[in-house]
Amino acid sequence: MKKKLLIMSLCSFLLVCAGCKKSVKLKNGEEIIASVKGKNISADELFEEYKEKYGSTMVTNMIDEYIVTKEFDDEKAAKEYAKVQIANMKAQYEAMGSDWEDVLNQYGYTEETLTNEYITDYKKKEVAKKYIKEDITDKEIEEYYDKEIYGKYTVKHILIAPDVKSNASSEDKEEAKEKALKEAKEVIKKLDNGEKWKDLVKKYSDDKGSVKDEGLIKDFTKGDVVDEFFDATLELKNGKYTKEPVESTYGYHIILKVSNTKKPSLKDSKKIILDKISNNKLSNDDKLYTNTWIKIRKDYKISIKDSKLKNAYNKSISN
Repeated sequence: MKKKLLIMSLCSFLLVCAGCKKSVKLKNGEEIIASVKGKNISADELFEEYKEKYGSTMVTNMIDEYIVTKEFDDEKAAKEYAKVQIANMKAQYEAMGSDWEDVLNQYGYTEETLTNEYITDYKKKEVAKKYIKEDITDKEIEEYYDKEIYGKYTVKHILIAPDVKSNASSEDKEEAKEKALKEAKEVIKKLDNGEKWKDLVKKYSDDKGSVKDEGLIKDFTKGDVVDEFFDATLELKNGKYTKEPVESTYGYHIILKVSNTKKPSLKDSKKIILDKISNNKLSNDDKLYTNTWIKIRKDYKISIKDSKLKNAYNKSISN
């Protein structure tokens, strides 16, 4: 039965297989699924050929897909993740002048198959994180809480971005930065001399999306903005602005702190902390994802009966 299932999976995978399109009914593996003058190819032959090349991967994928159905049920989150990833990728290629459909065709995808791949990747990662979280200690949680969890902050800012052309030389870039820094310092001097914030935002800020709200950025915490911006915000009292321009990858900011909330409790933060720590562990250890899935399959009592497939799987997880 396992052999028949794998053959059927291979048939659906091989679009060139005319016999599979006819949905050959397997009885003993000797059925002819394709032929050419002087040569017949049986289901058994196909099975043996692709078992050598792809069998271990396909069986593992089938097992993992089954485990995912048992461990993960947030279909909406997976679809939303895939939607965002594809939208970002599409925007990047189109910004470079590429046709999205041509890009998909070049890599052998349709938008549907790419979406499904992202959905699968998201689900498998979330299952891995579920198991990783089980090994996270209370000490790790408390240390993360002390160092990384903050309240919500609301500020207004004026951004002075260097005017750098796409083909600018390093000298031109440096000159543009110096000009932006000088302008940012002039804005601070104008604030010191009593000029109104709302007037300066309209006149100077290059963050056009926030100008209508006087440069307002609401309810952010660490990780929501670049570190330089967040660190500068922490140093400010409500109603005060930075006395020196704050440099980031976007340019130079003048930040006016509006308000902040209290740090949430450890209890209320625990879910977020576990998610952050598990993500960090995966980012910092390129073998953790693979090793976690090996552990998960063991927990589910993986058993591969075919000796060739078993050897191939054991070899793959020992690398």
